[in-house]
Amino acid sequence: MVDSGSMNIVQAVVLGLVEGITEYLPVSSTGHLIIAADLLGLGENAAQQEAVDTFNIVVQGGAILAVLGLYFPRVVQMCKGLLGKDAAGLKLAINIIVAFLPAAVLGVLLNDIIEEKLFNTPSVITALALGGVFMIVLDRMKFKKVDTDEDPENDMIELSIPKALFIGLMQCVAMVPGTSRSMMTIVGGVIAGLRPKQAAEFSFLLGLPTLGGACVYSLLKNLKHASETGGPNMFELLGWTPIAVGLIVATISAAIAVRWLVAFLNKHGLALFGYYRLVLAAVLAGLIAMGVVSIDEPEPTTPEIPAAVNSDG
Repeated sequence: MVDSGSMNIVQAVVLGLVEGITEYLPVSSTGHLIIAADLLGLGENAAQQEAVDTFNIVVQGGAILAVLGLYFPRVVQMCKGLLGKDAAGLKLAINIIVAFLPAAVLGVLLNDIIEEKLFNTPSVITALALGGVFMIVLDRMKFKKVDTDEDPENDMIELSIPKALFIGLMQCVAMVPGTSRSMMTIVGGVIAGLRPKQAAEFSFLLGLPTLGGACVYSLLKNLKHASETGGPNMFELLGWTPIAVGLIVATISAAIAVRWLVAFLNKHGLALFGYYRLVLAAVLAGLIAMGVVSIDEPEPTTPEIPAAVNSDG
């Protein structure tokens, strides 16, 4: 159990693992974090729930670092493109920017409403189940691939602007908790004509501005609220050590998960993740029915701190 909203190293390691492994898999990190936090005894009152929310903001930085490391050549290529030194890099950067814009606008406009109405366990279970069915159906359908050069690595670059925008709009659906940002962007990429492997890689790159923007927005919001109310900010609430440990664990586990996902999608389809989501929804519902996971609102003990931006769902 945590005391007065604090978090110990073991809890930080577990949540860091859960975040890192599930952030880029199309299975919803939110659903897994709900189960993990309740099993760890977190969230029994407002102070403890604030610790969970703020920690979940910070550990997303580990997932960002993992993709930056794994796809550093792509990031460099896009930077060169923006500087006018790489035509292919410029086209890829434009596609990422176009796909990011819908979430940048709607995320700010709808964040508070979604947190108020949909940040609850029944919504997560519903989204998990519907997303699972969607992925199974999608996997059984055939989609025309994007016509590219013989090199399949060009798929992401050859995307048209409208298709990149479509993937960005699909990402916005993931603002609903339990939906999964990775699921919607990978599915959007497949529908747009990308091979599953390329759709996943586009999803990872799109996650850099999306998750990065969500982290910065939530961090600033948290620090501003703490300054205005005189309450503790996330660093004072959790301590630097659990945050650092969580970041390191999330970075390593996210890197492993990304490598595994790319290899898996190159040989298999999306259906397995769909079935997994259905199982997860059933397990979560069962844990609630048995009283292991609670959907009751925690009793307030401290002033409210804004929840994290839901960048994965």
